[in-house]
Amino acid sequence: MGKRTVDLRSQKPLLDIASYGRRSPGHGRTFTPAEREQIGRTVARVPEVMIKVTGGGRTVGAVWRHLRYIDRRGGLELETDDGERLHLQGAERALLEDWGLALQEREDKVVYRGLPGRKPSKLVHNVMFSMPKGTPPGKLLAAVRHFAQETFALQHRYAMVLHTDQDHPHVHLVLKAVSEQGTRLNIRKDTLRQWRRDFAEALRAQGVAANATERAVRGVTRTHQMDGIYRAMRRGESTRFEERVQSVAKELRSGRVKLGGKEKLLRTRRDVERGWAFVSELLKHDGEIELASRVRQFVNEMPPAYVDREWIAVDIVRRLRSSTPDRSRTL
Repeated sequence: MGKRTVDLRSQKPLLDIASYGRRSPGHGRTFTPAEREQIGRTVARVPEVMIKVTGGGRTVGAVWRHLRYIDRRGGLELETDDGERLHLQGAERALLEDWGLALQEREDKVVYRGLPGRKPSKLVHNVMFSMPKGTPPGKLLAAVRHFAQETFALQHRYAMVLHTDQDHPHVHLVLKAVSEQGTRLNIRKDTLRQWRRDFAEALRAQGVAANATERAVRGVTRTHQMDGIYRAMRRGESTRFEERVQSVAKELRSGRVKLGGKEKLLRTRRDVERGWAFVSELLKHDGEIELASRVRQFVNEMPPAYVDREWIAVDIVRRLRSSTPDRSRTL
C-alpha cells in the first residue's frame, strides 16, 4: 500500500501501518513517543485537519477576483506575510502591485508563446485550511499564521483571510507561486502530507485537538469530494453528480451496481487491518495494554470498505426506507 504518514524531513515513515502488517511477530520494533501519541490520536478519532488546494490564478485579473471574493470586497481583514492588516477598498490591487504579479504574468506569456495549448503557469496557489464545527476561529487563524510564517516566511509572499460564515471555520490563503529567490513552488502529494502534519502541530500548540493521518489508515473510503458534490446536488448545483446518482439508482433496480476499483480498495483495507493488528501486538509487548485494546476496537469499528458508487447506493436505499411508511404500526 502506498499511503502512509511520512516524516518528510528524514524520509522515514512516522506511522507506517502497511509495513507493520508485513513484519514477523519477533521483529522487536517499539514505538517512539511521537508514534504512540499519533496512534492515540488516531484511534480516539481526534479531528483531522484539512488542507485543500482550491486552484490558482494564471492572470492578474483572476488573482484580483479571488482576493475580492475572500475578503468580501474589503469587508474582511486581509492579513499579509509582513504582518499588515488590510481592511479597506482597493487593498487587493495594492497587494498585487507589491507582489509584482503583472511582471510575472508578462514573463510567463513570453515563455509560453509559440506553444499552442500550453497554459501559463499559476501566479498564485489558492489554499484553504479548515477544521470541524466548534473549532475556535481565533485559534485556527493563529495556527495558520504560525504555519505560514514557519513554511513560507522570507520566501513566498502570501495573504490570508478568516471565514466564519459557515458551520466550520476556515482560512483562505493566497500564496505567490514564485518565491522572492525565483524558485517556483510545485505542490505535490508529499508536500500536502507535510503541510497537514505541520498544521496539526500548530493547532495543538494552540490547545486545539488535531491530527493528520492518511484516510486509508483511518479506514475512511467515502471521499470529502463526493459529500460536497452530493450537497451541491441537493441545492440543484451539480447536474453531473445527479446523473451519477440516477445511474446508480438504475443499476439498483436491475439488481447489480458496478463497483470499479473495489478489488484494489479491499486489498488496501486488508493491508491496513494487518498493520493495525501488528501495532496492537507491539503495544501489548511494550506493556501498553489499554492502548492496544483501543486499537483493536478502532479496527472493529471501521466503516465498510465501500467505493463511492456503493456509498451512493446505500444513501439511496436508506432514503427510500425512511420515506416508506411503516405499515406494521397501522395494523
